[in-house]
Amino acid sequence: MKKEAKIRPFWYSDVWLFPKLITIVTSLDRQGRVNAAPYSHIMQYDVMAKNPRMIVGFRQDSHSFQNICDTREFVVNCPPADYLDDMMETARFYPEGVNELEHTRFTMIPSLHVKPPSIKECPQIAECEAEEIVRLDKSSGIVIAKIKALVFDEELIDMGREERIRRMNLPIGLGDEDRQDYFHTTLGHITMHKLGETPDGFKGGEVRLGMAWDADALQSLMTIPPMVRKMVTDQTEGYCRGKGDDKVTLARFNAYAAEQGMTPELLERFQKKKAG
Repeated sequence: MKKEAKIRPFWYSDVWLFPKLITIVTSLDRQGRVNAAPYSHIMQYDVMAKNPRMIVGFRQDSHSFQNICDTREFVVNCPPADYLDDMMETARFYPEGVNELEHTRFTMIPSLHVKPPSIKECPQIAECEAEEIVRLDKSSGIVIAKIKALVFDEELIDMGREERIRRMNLPIGLGDEDRQDYFHTTLGHITMHKLGETPDGFKGGEVRLGMAWDADALQSLMTIPPMVRKMVTDQTEGYCRGKGDDKVTLARFNAYAAEQGMTPELLERFQKKKAG
């Protein structure tokens, strides 16, 4: 049985579970004093390489948000799980002007393109410049930022994605209930799931079915390379209509494929390519 839950304050952590990447944002105030605080309301905003941007959410009364409004620059540092206690120390409400990093094991290092410092112990760092700042009414402050640089531990640069993910061991935040205890998880057991679609697989999403297909026929269609999937769909449906059918069945699909020289052996090759 399903039941609707009431949407109440802190719905985004107490009610709906958002697994979130843990980061520490470093910034400078107008006097050049360092501030550091953890934030996990972060995601990509513009994914194109020519204009990489991310979106970050803050409490409007936070020192971080005030600093970014004043100076426009900040750094997103991603600490490994070994530094969760230090990350939590930066969450304390120290007075304005206090550098939270001085109460942790973290080491400040100069950033490459912005004035706020980066954190040496963080294997993944994004140096950012605010392009747009949005103050939501009685809610968060949203910063859309240009990514000036992505900086990594040198040995991570040429690693494949899986090895890099395992090596960085970045923690994920899962939410809290009493605003004092916070829950985090690390990589744990990782499983890999293969999509089986080629990089141009999105072209397959452009196919529009003109008639019903049974499940087996549709699965066979998905073994066809995406660049010709639309053509095969249209021609197969035309073939079935010519036979007086109102649905594409696997038998009809195979019959048409055989007439076109698409033998079971050839289709099996596509299936193996898709699976591997």
